Amino acid sequence: MSETPGLDDLLAELEKTIGKLADGTAPLEELVAAHERASRLLADAQARFAEMKARAEQTAKLLTD
Repeated sequence: MSETPGLDDLLAELEKTIGKLADGTAPLEELVAAHERASRLLADAQARFAEMKARAEQTAKLLTD
């Protein structure tokens, strides 16, 4: 079973993919694929961040009760 990548890993991969897009020298098909990958990575990172935020809020609530 593979491990789910951490937020830092997702952000690093997103940065790498955005760099490829910014370079703009790859063939169009590769740029489209990189854009699609960046969109998926961003969505995954946002979901991971939301999970972490919810856990932090839950912990903070437990500590203040």
